[in-house]
Amino acid sequence: MTFTGEPTRPPRQRRALLRQLPSFLVIGVLSTLFYLGLFVLARWFTGAQAANLIALAVSAVANTAANRRFTFGITGSEGALRHQLQGAVAFLIGLGLSSGALALLDAFVPDASRPVELAGLIVANGLATVARFLLLKTWVFRGR
Repeated sequence: MTFTGEPTRPPRQRRALLRQLPSFLVIGVLSTLFYLGLFVLARWFTGAQAANLIALAVSAVANTAANRRFTFGITGSEGALRHQLQGAVAFLIGLGLSSGALALLDAFVPDASRPVELAGLIVANGLATVARFLLLKTWVFRGR
């Protein structure tokens, strides 16, 4: 509240963040479920690392497109390719974290079950999500 009794407004950046976070979280949850589903399907015919790469590549493109539209309000095709290429940096971070988690599991629990693999991927995906939001907010869709 101000001295005049009117409520103070949060700074513009904070308001934007509060508006963007719910959309980002919903898209993140849906993308994670999509990624895990693709991983499980791909795991039927390939190894864990290849399944991870396939699932993450497909879901990352969908995630960037959804965040572009719904979280940051960008419509139309202008800049879409550039945004996807910039989003590829977040993909590489996610790939590094998830591949690392699978490599650690393979080293320490060589016969890990699918649920254990998925648990490791969920943790890695959570870390990648924080990095993805920061990259999208501060670099890819800066100023939106």
